[in-house]
Amino acid sequence: QVQLVESGGGLVQNGGSLRLSCAANGRTLSSYVMGWFRQAPGKEREFVAGISRTAERTDYAASVMGRFTISRDNAKNTVYLQMNSLKPEDTAVYYCAAAAASYLGPNTTKGEQYNYWGQGTQVTVSS
Repeated sequence: QVQLVESGGGLVQNGGSLRLSCAANGRTLSSYVMGWFRQAPGKEREFVAGISRTAERTDYAASVMGRFTISRDNAKNTVYLQMNSLKPEDTAVYYCAAAAASYLGPNTTKGEQYNYWGQGTQVTVSS
């Protein structure tokens, strides 16, 4: 069992930055592909970023490419999402998730591939 706890969300102005963290209790995160997803009001949950188990590969949604960076510190059992140049359309609840997958690939952009989810952290970008 893995418990994921996100932190770092908040209110930021257009163009600002935030760093989200996802800390795990229980099993070590090094066994999991990790992802960040988000869900805005009235919209479906969408993939934001993913990272392979040893961080050699990352994947991003087109909407955040070049602005967001996913990273992980397996020694600290923590995954991060650095978000720069934030836009109002980035406003959403952000969730981290862990997938018992062998590698990062097309399937790990899909929420149903993930086994464990955090409770979410709100990110609001004002215009």
